[in-house]
Amino acid sequence: MARVTAQTDTRQGILDTAYGLVGARGFSGVGLNEILTSAGVPKGSFYHYFSSKEAFGEALLADYFETYLAALDTTLAEPGLTHAERLMNYWRKWQATQGSIDYERKCLAVKLAAEVSDLSEAMRLALKRGTAAIIERLSRSIAAGVAEGSLTVESDPQTAAEDLYHVWLGASLMAKIVRADGPFEAAIGTTRRILGLPSP
Repeated sequence: MARVTAQTDTRQGILDTAYGLVGARGFSGVGLNEILTSAGVPKGSFYHYFSSKEAFGEALLADYFETYLAALDTTLAEPGLTHAERLMNYWRKWQATQGSIDYERKCLAVKLAAEVSDLSEAMRLALKRGTAAIIERLSRSIAAGVAEGSLTVESDPQTAAEDLYHVWLGASLMAKIVRADGPFEAAIGTTRRILGLPSP
């Protein structure tokens, strides 16, 4: 078991503070001084924990995906439900989170993908690893749902998982543009069709 130290607490505090700020204004829109002031960490301490702002961004994404994937694992293993029901619960949680004004809950993959993928190769790769891990979990759940008979897909589970993740990324971006739930409702309909589920 890892020992919790003041150093790891401070490093985590910086990351935790950054979620809301970066979620609200993006990676480039938030300065290090603002993050450190909000975290209550001395200005000169940042480089003790991160070698650069890019390294900080990479760590922020890695930390975000670690938490996200743990929550996804819980959702996809919820007892007493079919795999189809668990998957639909995941998409409903996505809608609730992305439709919220709470920036600390919003998906950093949605927020930062377009911005940082052209700015930082390290951050792009962190996004790629994180989203691939999400899709891999969705693929396993889809395969299990096909095996248990709670859903059907015309393609293989991996392709279905990729298609669904792309649909929801697009819906999240469109919902930000139109400031309405229409794109999410359309994504729910598309999801049910891809998974061979009847309309509610």
